[in-house]
Amino acid sequence: MVADMAKRIDGKAIAADVIGKVTAASAALKAEKGVVPGLAVVIVGDDPASHTYVAAKGRRAKECGFHSVQVTLPAETSQAELEQVVRELNDDPTIHGILVQLPLPAHLDEFPVIQLIRPEKDVDGLSIVNAGKLALGDTKTGLISCTPAGAMVLIRSIHGSDLSGLDAVVIGRSNLFGKPMGQLLLQANATVTMAHSRTADLPEICRRADILIAATGRAEMVKADWVKPGATVIDVGITRIPAPERGEGKTRLIGDVDYAAVEKVAGAITPVPGGVGPMTITMLMANTMIAACRDNGVTVPDF
Repeated sequence: MVADMAKRIDGKAIAADVIGKVTAASAALKAEKGVVPGLAVVIVGDDPASHTYVAAKGRRAKECGFHSVQVTLPAETSQAELEQVVRELNDDPTIHGILVQLPLPAHLDEFPVIQLIRPEKDVDGLSIVNAGKLALGDTKTGLISCTPAGAMVLIRSIHGSDLSGLDAVVIGRSNLFGKPMGQLLLQANATVTMAHSRTADLPEICRRADILIAATGRAEMVKADWVKPGATVIDVGITRIPAPERGEGKTRLIGDVDYAAVEKVAGAITPVPGGVGPMTITMLMANTMIAACRDNGVTVPDF
């Protein structure tokens, strides 16, 4: 057992540092080229959680000095109408990043909508082109999905940018997170195991990991005896549970990792909330800044 408690990886502080760099780059682009980075977020319907996320993205974009546009469409919007909105944003030279807030209402097919976004404006990194560039190791012209990109910044804060000789295990194989996360770790020279719901003897595989990343959405699934002493643990999961101790009807957020137990074993660990979460919107801002720099032939800063 590791005698000391794990280092708590402070996602809020690291996110604030990245936002500082984005804001400086935004001011520099305006001074040098007279260009303000533009981010457009498209939201369909009135899902309260989606509106909360979109409002947070808009506020953060304004903090970074961006031109922020929100396109709010009624729930009954047709596929053709939504796709037309995306085409217009593709053709708008003041918009460098386009994001369609998911999930869409049930009658809409999100896949063709996402693929319609020009890859160079696809700041969520979800287009086939950007996914393919990541798979081929092209991080110079592609855009990387925000949550894995943010998790990678947190991992670099502990291990630096070269993960040679380290074993990494990713639990979860989603297109949104697991697959791009595995590819980013591989590009940083880690030896990567992709684990998932069909993996045999998952605890044994996790115990080999120097870097363990949990992204299953199953609350507190990862126990202390799954974790190699001194390992870095990145918790991407988020589950809202009742918290009667906070008052009637109150809730709290927990992750995929049993934090209280695992922090006694791990070398470093992200909390939930306040770990990976703050990095997601932060990397959306970084991607918008990257897109604006590329569009104007300006050197892209390192975030």
